[in-house]
Amino acid sequence: MFAEVTVLGATFPWIVAWLVIAAAIFTVYFGFVQFRSIPLALRILRGRYSNDSDPGEITHFQALSSAVSGTVGLGNIAGVGVAVSVGGAGATFWMIVAGLLGMCTKFVECTLGVKYRDVHEDGTVSGGPMHYLRKGVAERLPGGAGRVLGTVLAGLAAVFILFFGVGGGNMFQANQTFAQLQSVTGGDTGPLGTDGAALIFGIVLATLVGAVIFGGITSIARVTSRLVPSMAIIYVSACLVVIVVNLDQVPAAFGAIFTGAFTGAGVAGGVLGALIIGFQRAAFSNEAGLGSAPIAHSAVKTRHPVTEGYVALLEPFIDTVVICTMTALTIVIAGTPLWRDAQATVLAGGDTPDGVLVTSDAFATVLPWFPVVLTLAVVLFAVSTIITWGYYGQKAWCHLFGRSTVSERIYQLMFTLFVVAGSVLSLGSVLDFADAVLFLLALVNIIGLYLLAPVVKREVRDFHAKLRSGDVVERQKT
Repeated sequence: MFAEVTVLGATFPWIVAWLVIAAAIFTVYFGFVQFRSIPLALRILRGRYSNDSDPGEITHFQALSSAVSGTVGLGNIAGVGVAVSVGGAGATFWMIVAGLLGMCTKFVECTLGVKYRDVHEDGTVSGGPMHYLRKGVAERLPGGAGRVLGTVLAGLAAVFILFFGVGGGNMFQANQTFAQLQSVTGGDTGPLGTDGAALIFGIVLATLVGAVIFGGITSIARVTSRLVPSMAIIYVSACLVVIVVNLDQVPAAFGAIFTGAFTGAGVAGGVLGALIIGFQRAAFSNEAGLGSAPIAHSAVKTRHPVTEGYVALLEPFIDTVVICTMTALTIVIAGTPLWRDAQATVLAGGDTPDGVLVTSDAFATVLPWFPVVLTLAVVLFAVSTIITWGYYGQKAWCHLFGRSTVSERIYQLMFTLFVVAGSVLSLGSVLDFADAVLFLLALVNIIGLYLLAPVVKREVRDFHAKLRSGDVVERQKT
């Protein structure tokens, strides 16, 4: 599990402090770029500064969809359910704050992902922390020490991404998806409670995942560019229905969120407890600072690395500020007895609640069958996460073992087999290991981002100079 420290009765994982402090530092260093640049990011996303002849494999929109599909997963549903049970309604406020700060970290790492990527002779692209740590650190620290440090950091990042991709990005998602489907279809006495049901489910899911990841990033982008908007619309619409049905509770819910954020009433650790839980959920959900998203963003078609940095900063906004917040608002506004009982249990020192059940109970306040919509969202979120982490892991694998068709096929086959394993196995020890790997990945990547932040600032300055001089011209819609 994550290394933790207890502050005024609240447990604070070091990884959360490491990520949020870095996000705050980058926000100040880059002049609050995430708040100033959203209009520019949206123009870039629409292809206003792109050409089909630019190096890369996918469009800005496809790159964003692929990366979002890797972050939007069960954590947006189950994780938020736990967060507002343990941290109270006030955790929602701090979750939003951390999400806004994380936008800048994503801007930094994804700009670096494009700048230091490799564009191969066949037009395919390899990028991510393995590349900007190896090349960038050697560039910033001339001499043998820089080359050695960069190589070591890059190798460690590849190992950590590979292991987390198998554990947290694959097996956990498959396991929890089957568990949710089994629950909504009658549990152990339903059709998915029979012997062999988990194995059959795992084989079907592995087949679907394999069919996509064997096609590479272009295949993944085609799927995610359709899947991500669809699943976001379905889920957010369902949340809005719950909120509208409970419209009379909206003022009180917002009051509870702001009051809880600054008083921490009814939360272990008080206001600090609410802050920590909110920060923790945002940090784990949007993955800003882990170095995973730059792998997808580096495949974009562009000649200007910082353009994808601007697009990437939208990712934590979608994942945390929109989707996680909608989940939290749905739970707080519905105000079900299950959620309030879960809060009381945690405050009394009891077990952490099942986050999916807390969220599902909020959905059920509309219609008894409405949790089926939640199950659909869980399945879509989980499948998209598995697909994207399959690609991340593949790039890490090729960094470690070489890039070839045979090497890629070996990895892809192994990854699909782990989907089956995740569906049928108990994953307690696997998740503990994945948590530890995630902490180490964040440690390595943030060190690199601190060293390379001046490089990103130079890219920003150069791009805006070209905009002013007319070397980069915005294309008008035809």
